[in-house]
Amino acid sequence: MANIASQKKRILRSERERTENRLLTSTVKTYFRRLESAAEDGDASKIETEHKALVSKIDKAVQKGAMHKNTGARKKSRAARIAAAPAAK
Repeated sequence: MANIASQKKRILRSERERTENRLLTSTVKTYFRRLESAAEDGDASKIETEHKALVSKIDKAVQKGAMHKNTGARKKSRAARIAAAPAAK
């Protein structure tokens, strides 16, 4: 445990930031699962809604710094492929 007051504050702040980042990245994973299940069902309107929500969550995570912008771009690209796959069938 730290003895210096500023380091104690930094430890608390780091933990708070970590939980916020975990929340954002976990939410992105959840929305991916929702998009994949919508794609399996084949409901076009549900796929569109889930895809839009997922892209929004990814953008928010990138904006907050929980996710690198290239990682966000890669995930959005993957989401677009998943969303477009039922249309190709």
